[in-house]
Amino acid sequence: MMAGLLFARAGCNVRVLEKHADFFRDFRGDTVHPSTMEILSQLGMLQRFLQRPHSELDSAELRIAGRQWAIGDLSHLGTPAPFIAMMPQWDFLDFLRDEAKRFPGFHLQLEAPVTSFIDGQGRVTGVRLGNGEELHSRLTIAADGRTSIVRTILPVEALGAPMDVFWFRIPKSPKEAGGLRGNVARSRLLVMIDRGAYWQCAFLIPKGAAETYRAMGIQAIKGEIAQAAPDVDLEALDRVGDLKLLSVALDRLIRWYSKGLLAIGDAAHAMSPVGGIGINLAIQDAVAAANILAGPLASGENVDPLLHKVEARRLFPTRVIQGAQKAAQDNVIGRLLRPGEAITKAPLIVRLLNRFPILRRIPGRLIGLGVRRERVRSPAAPIRT
Repeated sequence: MMAGLLFARAGCNVRVLEKHADFFRDFRGDTVHPSTMEILSQLGMLQRFLQRPHSELDSAELRIAGRQWAIGDLSHLGTPAPFIAMMPQWDFLDFLRDEAKRFPGFHLQLEAPVTSFIDGQGRVTGVRLGNGEELHSRLTIAADGRTSIVRTILPVEALGAPMDVFWFRIPKSPKEAGGLRGNVARSRLLVMIDRGAYWQCAFLIPKGAAETYRAMGIQAIKGEIAQAAPDVDLEALDRVGDLKLLSVALDRLIRWYSKGLLAIGDAAHAMSPVGGIGINLAIQDAVAAANILAGPLASGENVDPLLHKVEARRLFPTRVIQGAQKAAQDNVIGRLLRPGEAITKAPLIVRLLNRFPILRRIPGRLIGLGVRRERVRSPAAPIRT
């Protein structure tokens, strides 16, 4: 959606294809990071964004060994919004759609599942929809996530993940403090995201263990969750069917483009949920793609020779962030998910972050701003009045 907005803003004729009738899908990412709000500020959209319902988070804590530990601080960041805005992703996408509609070249087509690319003599010249309709274009951008069909024609490098996630929701009492909570016990990890009236929860399990957990039954699963977060009310969680599985993947395309085709976001690099950074990295990809391609495309140029520059620009930050996620998965999450003795003491790094506030700025900066953040440099065409 951000790519569509930016290319339409530059004067291109853009059609965004959405498989479903709307953007409402629960258990999607909710965190809009400072790097993304910095882009919105550059576009003059930040204040309108912040008028939409959201909550704000400028720190991160973990519950380990029966106590809370402070591990991250974003309040020092020198950006227009030094906090994480907690907003359901469908609301964020609705916001971007409303902003994009101001540009005459922007078009959104709902219920338009793409089934294949159109090949015109060795070059992608458009897409074919589920109803057989063919749409032709000079450039096709695959920004449709880790299940994108672009992954059937471009090679993928898998980096591995030791866990999957069960998503579920439970009611939130008005008296409860909000924000983002992490709860850790031996072989049990629970992350809780404040959604106002309820908690959206992520219960981490070993990779491939979903069927084993389902066979245990809901009461046994609730017992496992309660060991990580004994003070959480799980009464409303009464069916195994309430648990929605996310099969965690960490990978990236070896090459992000071919003639007439470019992949960005999770289509180019599936991110782990660690840090909640996936959508924010995708926004940076969209900005880089527009900076490099939108102007020439609007002028009628052939942008095929420029596609490699987008990958070259975005590959380094992708590698760095995926490297950090893999290190966290392998050295922290993977180890905690293994059976063993009860955790009686927090890891050294957690104790250091909690003791020295200045150290909390390091994870705060990495999560909040990422690596090699982009600045909007693509041209701006007139808007609808």
